Amino acid sequence: MGTLEERISKSETHIFKAVFPSTTNHYDTLFGGTALHLMDEVAFICATRFSRKKVVTISTGQIDFKKAIPAGTLIELVAKVISVGRTSCKIHVDIFMEQMYSELRETVVSGTFSFVAVDENKKPTPILD
Repeated sequence: MGTLEERISKSETHIFKAVFPSTTNHYDTLFGGTALHLMDEVAFICATRFSRKKVVTISTGQIDFKKAIPAGTLIELVAKVISVGRTSCKIHVDIFMEQMYSELRETVVSGTFSFVAVDENKKPTPILD
């Protein structure tokens, strides 16, 4: 499967979404809960691609909402493995916002998610073989 560095590099995960009115709040900005849901999803995919094991979210680190994400923008979620333990890994996620009709792109939300690999009995298992 390659070196640890190669596995980390190959597991980096990107998801793009358009922010539609159905995902916004009464301020016409992306619901914070929707942003967290998307972040956990991309982090889960990254952790799974890294380990090729069943993983579950065990904690989140600080999530920083730096700027509201208005309807009518595009977002890219980028997840990267930042540390690996015996049975767990930590994933950093950034949400980048892009204007649809300009080159403006900025980081608007960042946070970390920790996952543990589990066996068929849902007990922690080594994340790497």
